[in-house]
Amino acid sequence: MVDTKVNLLGITLDNPVIPASGTFGFGYEFAELYDINCLGTFSFKGTTLEPRFGNPTPRIAECSSGLINSVGLQNPGVDKVISEELPKLSKCFNKKVMANVSGFSVDEYREVCAKLDSCDQIGWFEVNVSCPNVHGGGHSFGTSEKNVAEVAREVKKVTTKPIIMKLSPNVTDIVSIAKACEDAGADGISLINTLMGMRIDLRSKKPVIANKMGGFSGDAIFPVAVRMVYQVSKAVKIPVIGMGGVSSAENVIEMMLAGATAVGVGAANLVNPFASKDIVEDLPRVMQKYNIKSLSEIIGGCL
Repeated sequence: MVDTKVNLLGITLDNPVIPASGTFGFGYEFAELYDINCLGTFSFKGTTLEPRFGNPTPRIAECSSGLINSVGLQNPGVDKVISEELPKLSKCFNKKVMANVSGFSVDEYREVCAKLDSCDQIGWFEVNVSCPNVHGGGHSFGTSEKNVAEVAREVKKVTTKPIIMKLSPNVTDIVSIAKACEDAGADGISLINTLMGMRIDLRSKKPVIANKMGGFSGDAIFPVAVRMVYQVSKAVKIPVIGMGGVSSAENVIEMMLAGATAVGVGAANLVNPFASKDIVEDLPRVMQKYNIKSLSEIIGGCL
């Protein structure tokens, strides 16, 4: 018998698998396919103060080992998330959910979190300061130690729940950004978000996606993600959620050895809607293969 449970900031997860924001909607869409209560939890679709239609289409460009997306934080806005999306989710998910929030100013981050804080379904805030798809939005916050620290400090003032800062890999020194978050009172770090990428159509000689550039995700970025998770987990004392190119139970184990307490699954959900479920079900087999009795005991176990 193996033990897949982990503790994420005071809440016990049945397993460390967390579908990443933007790849799992508000959960109930996937609940039509399988019982999503098999997951540790999931991070719901990035939520802003006002409704957003998102970026113009086309928004997706395929790559040989991943994809580029430029969705642009399309969402119904925080008020409708509270009044419509969360009640739908409550009918099919009986665990705490992670709220992914974004904003175009510190005030917006603070207001969105303040509104969501009273929702009992929410166990953690994942504060996205790293989205590369919205001009003048999250990306500008995520590249500055001063700005990420300000967001963390202000959000902490209006929330009673743990805040996890989701960081961009598109920076020179990821460790300094993570430490700035920790020093400002953040309870955890989530990384990595997408790398910046671009594809060009050879026939039209124009970018494939309307926004020209977007977030590159998928198998190809996994080694970059493992490296950054390892660096950050060694530098901070708060938990790290590792993600980026995770598509198998073996990848989950590797991320945890690098220092992740829990592991996000992103682009894999877009390719195979059962990806997260498959990973959860395969974890015991992989643990037995590598003589791992408890996942919580291997966190940061890379020698």
